[in-house]
Amino acid sequence: MQYMIMFFENAEEIAKRDSPEASPAYWGAWGAYVQGLHQSGVVVNGDGLHPPHTATRVSTKQGKRHVQDGPHPDAKEHLGGYFVIEVKDLDAALEIAARSPNASAGYTEIRPVLSPPARPGAA
Repeated sequence: MQYMIMFFENAEEIAKRDSPEASPAYWGAWGAYVQGLHQSGVVVNGDGLHPPHTATRVSTKQGKRHVQDGPHPDAKEHLGGYFVIEVKDLDAALEIAARSPNASAGYTEIRPVLSPPARPGAA
């Protein structure tokens, strides 16, 4: 079964990415985690994301497009990256997610991947 694991970090954790003092430990922990995931063979795909200030939101209201550049201060945690993994069950996904470097400072969300419905007439 496929699950998406999403890594949410607060502003303090995200700031560690560029901190001369904190970045070696931050990136070292993530590097080891990501390498372990790839070596285990469970990764379908995944990526880290640039910081929230690079985000852009778009919505359509009454036929008009509205664009808002980041950051979005109403959120306390921001999506820092994700993986889609293929494992036997939710327990296996939870085990992988609990080992993520952000599990102690932020949180990791796990969701089953929703497969598209079969197209009529497709074999």
